[in-house]
Amino acid sequence: MARERQQAGKGEAMTDDTRWQSDRFGAAARGENPMFVAPLATGLVFLHDAQFLPGWCVLFARPEIGRLEDLDHDRAGDFLGDMARLGRALSAVCRPRRINYAIYGNTAPVLHAHVVPRYDWEPPDRITQPVWTYPAGQWRDPPLDYEASQHAPLRDRIRAALLLA
Repeated sequence: MARERQQAGKGEAMTDDTRWQSDRFGAAARGENPMFVAPLATGLVFLHDAQFLPGWCVLFARPEIGRLEDLDHDRAGDFLGDMARLGRALSAVCRPRRINYAIYGNTAPVLHAHVVPRYDWEPPDRITQPVWTYPAGQWRDPPLDYEASQHAPLRDRIRAALLLA
């Protein structure tokens, strides 16, 4: 998600098809963000830009807050519960070998959680490593980025599964 913000900040003209990238949350509220999956009790779920691990989602806390420890005990538990709910939905839809959960906050000052399906077909040298160890080329490979015709059906299945999770 940051890549588009960086590109937009460099003065690259955005087409009508990508204008939503400069205001992802506002575009989600207007129904214009194709990567928006669903609202949950504690935040908004989006597909991650890089879909080299299909179904990779990010849960952004709403209202916006900086860190998990800034939430009171109950709200923090609710956020972690929404992470698990998203993980159950991804497990049902994507059938991964495992779901990884990560909250870092080192680059984005907003509480957000990566919920990442991990698969048996991943390279042996990556399957036991954090997703961040994948080579940079995987993160910027257009065929592996979100593409509406390929990923909208996946987004819709995740959205439907969240209703049942």
